[in-house]
Amino acid sequence: MLRKKKLILLLLILILTNERGKNGKRFWVKEWLRDRENLSHMKLLKRLKDSSSEDFKNYLRMDEASFRKLLTLVKPHIKRQNTVMRKAISAEERLIVTLRYLATGRTFEDLKFSAIISPQALGKIIPETCEWIYKALKKEYMKFPKTSEEWQEIAYNIETRWNFPNCGGSIDGKHLRIVKPANSGSYFLTTKTITV
Repeated sequence: MLRKKKLILLLLILILTNERGKNGKRFWVKEWLRDRENLSHMKLLKRLKDSSSEDFKNYLRMDEASFRKLLTLVKPHIKRQNTVMRKAISAEERLIVTLRYLATGRTFEDLKFSAIISPQALGKIIPETCEWIYKALKKEYMKFPKTSEEWQEIAYNIETRWNFPNCGGSIDGKHLRIVKPANSGSYFLTTKTITV
């Protein structure tokens, strides 16, 4: 009797498990994400490259020659192999989505719709690609002065150009809200508001 109850219980569990599998199917990859080749911004970029270099530059914030040079530098480090399970996201796609993220500041959730890459994958791809961009460019573009004369030359150039004394360098600008000085015209005005 006890054995019969155990068999019935086991059968009931199997039936319920089977039913749950039919209703709540979970996919490894969403169906539309599998069609990256046709849906992503890669086709748009190819058209922009062929027809409008200015739009290409606006999209990635760099011209095609700079993009190709950067891709050559980072490709060996960000390239992945295709597997039996799926086709790898190419080094070019990885760099493009990273540059787009850096250019726009869009969320991974938002980028997934133009790149056709899951937010989880973007969360791995973008930081990794940024790291390799930095490693590839740091010696040539982010080099630090080695002598006090080099530091003084940099400070002199910044003071001459920007009227900002005793500054040893800068990486990016930050807009700060200020009260516009009298009789300054549109000098302190940007599209973001009055800034310095």
